Order: sequence, then C-alpha cells, then structure tokens
Amino acid sequence: MTKRKQPVNKSKALLYSLLVLFVFTATAGQVDLSKVDWTDPSTIITAFNFDQSPLLDYGQLEDLPTYDGEHSIVTLNNNHPDFTEESLSLSGGTWQNFSLLDRLNRVGPADALLHKSMMPTEERGDISNVYPSGWKQKKLPDGKWLYNRSHLIAFRFSGENENWRNLFTGTQQLNQRAMTEYEEMVVSYLRETGHHVRYRVTPFFKEEELVARGVQIEAQSIEDNHLSFNVFLYNVQEGYQINYETGGSKKI
Repeated sequence: MTKRKQPVNKSKALLYSLLVLFVFTATAGQVDLSKVDWTDPSTIITAFNFDQSPLLDYGQLEDLPTYDGEHSIVTLNNNHPDFTEESLSLSGGTWQNFSLLDRLNRVGPADALLHKSMMPTEERGDISNVYPSGWKQKKLPDGKWLYNRSHLIAFRFSGENENWRNLFTGTQQLNQRAMTEYEEMVVSYLRETGHHVRYRVTPFFKEEELVARGVQIEAQSIEDNHLSFNVFLYNVQEGYQINYETGGSKKI
C-alpha cells in the first residue's frame, strides 16, 4: 500500500524553503532547486550536490577570461551584487527597465525590482517574430535547437515577453539550464516570502560581436539578506563552437 504524504505545517515548509535558499546563496548555487518539492521537506536533501567544487571568482566582467571548456558558471565580486542603496529603495514601488538596442541591434542591461504581484497569470505568447542579434539557428542531433530567444528578465517574473530589448540569442544550455536554475531560486523566494528582490541581468558582448559571451545575473532580497548572488553564466553549448562575431556555429 502506498503511503500518503503527511500534511506539512505551512510555517515549517516556509522555514525549510528559506533554509534551502540560504544554503543555495551561501554555496553560490550548488543546490539544484528543481529537485525540491516545496510542500514536502523530505525532498530537500535531494537538492544538494556535495561533489561540486566551489565556483571560480573574478572581480568584474572585464576580468573574465574566455570560457575554458569547464567552468560555465563563475561568481563575480565574491558573489556579492553591486547595487546602490538608492536602487534598493522600495519607495518607488516595483519597476523594470530595459536598455535601448545599440547600433548593432544588441540588448543592454535589464533592471527590475521584483515582487510576486508582478507575476503574470496568462500563458506566455509567441515570440517567434523577434530576431535578436547573431540569430543563426541550428538544430541539434537530439532534435532541440541550438539557440533560444532568451529573456533577460524572465517572463514569469513580470510578464514581459515580445520585447526586442529583453530578448537575446542564448544557447539551449544557457537558457534552459543555467539561467533557469537561478531564476527558479528567485521565483521560489518571491512566492514563499512575499518580499521584494532587486534584480539585474547584464549581457556581456566583446567589441563588435553579435552574440553575448554570457550574462551576469545579480539578485538581492530587500526585506532580508536570504537571497544574494552575483554570477556570470557563459553562453556556451557542450559539443559546439560558437562564433560570437556572427552567430555561426560548428560541431566539435
């Protein structure tokens, strides 16, 4: 006979959830939050991966080396976000800002002060009419596509969707795995606490290149310090070499 899950006290569930988020931040993302059932604390242990080494750290974006084929996620500034005190204020309510496209049609930094009240209730619409810089699509052997139209500020944060200033050419590996992992942490925190999160995503382009080398993601919870990170995610795809100048690619 299959045992039924025992109901979990809401306050305990919240405590366990915050504990995982705290550990996630302290370990620079070395917790797989997709494995956690937030109503079942017994699943929390499955989220931890103790075999992973600490992430490499660099000072600022300008200090980043070219991807070394191994470390696709690194921290910046000792994993501390770089927000001004003024930008952390709640006096202006929730908001989001997107940079104008540059002369090469490239996106710039996207900023937001997030709250769960901003989350959309409708399904995400079609964005196939948006063609970000460097968009040269290719189908992978598994039938998936190499590139995604990747959101800087995720749709599930604020409902922002078919916005050319919010979409860039990101690999399947970057968008569906790396970015999703950190976005899930933010979404979970917003839903569980009802607090605010200061959030910024900065695409990093080298010189005249049309495809970003990766994105810097910074997050800081306002009402407490349980959520705080500053990471860089390389825009790479395992088994492929990306031509960042044109968006072309080849299997290696």
